[in-house]
Amino acid sequence: MTVIYPRKFQNSLSARDILQQVVSDHEIHLITLNRYRYSEQRSCKDLTEVIEKLNGKPKELLQDLSHHICDEARHAMWLTDLLLDLGADIGTPPGNSYIDEFERLIDQESFKTESDREDGIIAALAAINVTEKRGCEYFSAHIYALKQAPQTTENIKISETIAKILPEEAGHVRWGNRWLTEIARKSPEHQQKVEQAKQKYAAIEQAAFESGMDITLGAELRRVTHLVEIANTMPVWERPQYLMERLPQTLLAPELQFTRMRAAQTAWQRDPQAFMEKFVPMFLNGIKGMENNRQKSSV
Repeated sequence: MTVIYPRKFQNSLSARDILQQVVSDHEIHLITLNRYRYSEQRSCKDLTEVIEKLNGKPKELLQDLSHHICDEARHAMWLTDLLLDLGADIGTPPGNSYIDEFERLIDQESFKTESDREDGIIAALAAINVTEKRGCEYFSAHIYALKQAPQTTENIKISETIAKILPEEAGHVRWGNRWLTEIARKSPEHQQKVEQAKQKYAAIEQAAFESGMDITLGAELRRVTHLVEIANTMPVWERPQYLMERLPQTLLAPELQFTRMRAAQTAWQRDPQAFMEKFVPMFLNGIKGMENNRQKSSV
């Protein structure tokens, strides 16, 4: 089967590039940790919904999912304890929600017939697998960035917590790969369904990931480009409806406008000079501005 890995942010910035900047800014660092906590906590709810839809079958998958929920709850607990120990906020993280955008972009499976059930299982496994891969990539990059940073008591605590989580997240990726491989081996039709689901949810995950980070000029059009990429992974007859249902909110993106205003206000309040020298050029130049700032900070 095709092996799919998360792509760089706008095919330019790697997880290590991004986490290097995150770790160097204390406020953003704590917000990022809280995003981890929120994602782990929220995944318990989402996995529970999958279990409820499956309604008892197949038993082996439900057992695995219940263990998965236990792991995610433990990760959320560890991160909550860490944030409280650091005196940080544990409310809903500010900015565009990766999870909300991911859910907006997916088609909710009905599970009404046996065929729907099988398709729904494949979709759920593909969605879980690609998000867990992103988590592994970022936890690994975060640990690497912390090793390059000053070895303060706070950074050591953060590194130790993430290091506890990473092996279990890697185990979730292996678990998803195993289930998808077993389903694909059933028949050529099953293999085609699995490959299509992997391509579709990889495109959805990339779109959701970038929407949570890209607030620069032209972000709305880049979101539309991602929407088209997702539609192109679907059968031709499903594409028009998918696009029409999601295009208005993608173009208007009210949560994006709010995030832009909040980010600009925060940047101005923190440092008016840096706002003019860094934030405004980054907003106008997009990814090029972000790369220039990264290069300057590394000199």
